[in-house]
Amino acid sequence: MVKSGNLFTNLPTARAEEELTTLLKLPGARVERIVSTGQASPEGFWYDQDWTEWVVVLSGSAALLMEGEDSPRILRPGDYIEIPPHVRHRVEWTEASAPTVWLAVHGV
Repeated sequence: MVKSGNLFTNLPTARAEEELTTLLKLPGARVERIVSTGQASPEGFWYDQDWTEWVVVLSGSAALLMEGEDSPRILRPGDYIEIPPHVRHRVEWTEASAPTVWLAVHGV
């Protein structure tokens, strides 16, 4: 079965939580569309994942802080980052005036 779609279709408006949509699941990898509308990681919370995550911002903007770094990395359309396993990180902010659309590839 052939699947297709558009990453910018049916973007949610402002909501309390990010929207996560799994686009593809294969042995060893998962691809997600993440739509943020002003969300950030809770105070004191750090992601600490057992797998590599590669993420690219397609629209909007966001700031990611890696543990041990002095300032967050600002990501704009086209910017990507590969986060190795157990590199603690957090989302400092996402753009609130327009959706931030991410494409995330998780090595699982």
